[in-house]
Amino acid sequence: MNGYLVLAGFLLCGVVLMDALLPDRQRLIRLWLGLSAGLIMMMWLPTLFAFFMKFTRAAQLLGLGVAALAAGAAAFLNRKKPREKRWTDMPLWLPLALIVPLALLGGYLQYTHILRNVDGTLHVGQSTYGDLCLHLGIATSLRNAAYPPHYSLLPGAALGYPFLGDSMVTTMLLFGSGLSGAFIATGTLMMALVFTGFVLFAWELTRSRAATVIATALMFVNGGLGFLYALDGVGRDPTAFNAIFTGFYATPTNQPALNLRWVNVICDMMIPQRTLLTGWMALIPALWLLVTAARERRPALFIVLGVWAGAMPMIHTHSFMALGLISVGAVAYCTLRAVPSDPSAALLEGNSRVGAFLRFALYGGIAVLLALPQLLTWSVPQTVNGGGLRLRFNWVNNPNGAGLIDGYCWFWIKNVGLIWLMMVPAALSGRRAAKGKPLSRGDMLRMLGLGALIVYGVAELILFQPNDYDNNKLFYVAYMAMMPAMGAYLVGLWNRLRGVRGRAVLATAFMLAAVLSGGLSIARETVSDLRLFAEEEAAAAAFIDAETPEDAIFLTGREHNNPVAALAGRSIVCGSPSYLYFHGIDYNQQLYDEQQMLEAPGDSLELLDQYGVDYVYISSYERMAFAVDEAWFVDNCDTVFAEGNVCLYRRRGVHWKSTET
Repeated sequence: MNGYLVLAGFLLCGVVLMDALLPDRQRLIRLWLGLSAGLIMMMWLPTLFAFFMKFTRAAQLLGLGVAALAAGAAAFLNRKKPREKRWTDMPLWLPLALIVPLALLGGYLQYTHILRNVDGTLHVGQSTYGDLCLHLGIATSLRNAAYPPHYSLLPGAALGYPFLGDSMVTTMLLFGSGLSGAFIATGTLMMALVFTGFVLFAWELTRSRAATVIATALMFVNGGLGFLYALDGVGRDPTAFNAIFTGFYATPTNQPALNLRWVNVICDMMIPQRTLLTGWMALIPALWLLVTAARERRPALFIVLGVWAGAMPMIHTHSFMALGLISVGAVAYCTLRAVPSDPSAALLEGNSRVGAFLRFALYGGIAVLLALPQLLTWSVPQTVNGGGLRLRFNWVNNPNGAGLIDGYCWFWIKNVGLIWLMMVPAALSGRRAAKGKPLSRGDMLRMLGLGALIVYGVAELILFQPNDYDNNKLFYVAYMAMMPAMGAYLVGLWNRLRGVRGRAVLATAFMLAAVLSGGLSIARETVSDLRLFAEEEAAAAAFIDAETPEDAIFLTGREHNNPVAALAGRSIVCGSPSYLYFHGIDYNQQLYDEQQMLEAPGDSLELLDQYGVDYVYISSYERMAFAVDEAWFVDNCDTVFAEGNVCLYRRRGVHWKSTET
């Protein structure tokens, strides 16, 4: 069975399931939620079976069978409920004008940035050059792996990194799909779902065409005042403008030397950071369910939300954490806006404070029950043992707690833009409903604003991982939650300035300043092109994948673009410190032992046996980084592959896997 058919099967199950559970929602909403649910089931259901039978084809088929049973049961039980027949209550041009161009951009960047074949070499874009190999390695190494899985970059170390976004690619690989095609197909679909979800989310909160357009532009073409630095450089050197499009990280949104760290979310988050993309694919529906459930007070929606949120920790832990913090703000706001008692209604459906609190407790209880095993098994040990959890004020503007680089407000203004100054008034600008009445859209914006403030405050005071920069995965969710309110606020300002001369010029200048840095960054990313793997490296990986056992251990160098780990999915003695360090993993002994085995293999026979080394991979990287005693490997091992500057040696006595068996 082709991997794309398996993907289509899970997606179909998700669509049928959400169509049955939410028949009163418009078709576009049901389709969006259904496709998102299908991907979540594709990640989670085979994983449950993998604990008993490894991550095999059988586990995938059983997971698909459970998805089909769930979808079929839901459809049967809700078969008599009438379905909403409208696709959307938005003007049709609005989703088409916003979603289609963004989705096409996302698909193009996925294609150009993930293993694009150029005459046998494999190319990527600027933003994926560093991060992609980690995700490739996880996806390829999970094939037929025992659960819970371990890092292929450091055998024996538990894989605490949220891996489910890559496991869906593994599912497709097990059924014969190509590596790049599986990544591109799922990545493009998730980008389209994120764009669709945000547009629907913004429309739900504002019911304003202009506000939805503005919110979408500010969200995805985001960037601060970095363009001022770029234009200043052009004033001194006219050729400096070309560097934006040709230099390595010379865009106005990502220059650490200038303390410009608020990167464009498409270029430097959604495209390279697949785990974040997967997290947002799950997060935006959760936020939509949160505001919808809070307004309608339907226990069933809180139950769906609880199950949905409970699946998120190993999809993307930061998104799960941010959703939890926003939910704290939501329960506080809804409880305070309710009346002390409401004897006329059922407890879980009324306007009383107790009822409001219990509805959120129902959601939270389900989410915690499902999430806790994931957190205790993976997230907490890696965060605590890895030394990532610590206090730090003002994120990357305060490196090592040594003092602020820029003044506090100026740091945020130059990074986020002038809209940073408008966040609080935007959150407070909506009209509130009478106390005890269903939440108005103004109430929902205030509720999200309170939640965003909590996320912002936590991320400003606590670091959760060794890489300080990764707290941006919390900040961006706070920013996301605020953008519908910002769109509505800017539309309100426009209306209040009616009759003022120059209003259009002022609005145009403001929006240009808000999106110019992001627009330049996106333009740069569309033309970026870097070689990740040479032709002989790709050929060696194909040979290893076809001709060596899946559980073989390889002695190689520690380059991040290691074809053995990334393309073939085989375990190596020690992978790139740039991955392992920022995952909080202690690898120092393996690093030392790896060097000893490469440089003095004759004196390291016990180490070779201790690590179970089966094969030795030598390329130009290993020869440059180490004083490799290659003559020893030539004399004492079998040369099983040699092409260009790549040689693969098999230790004698190691089982040989034939493609004929």
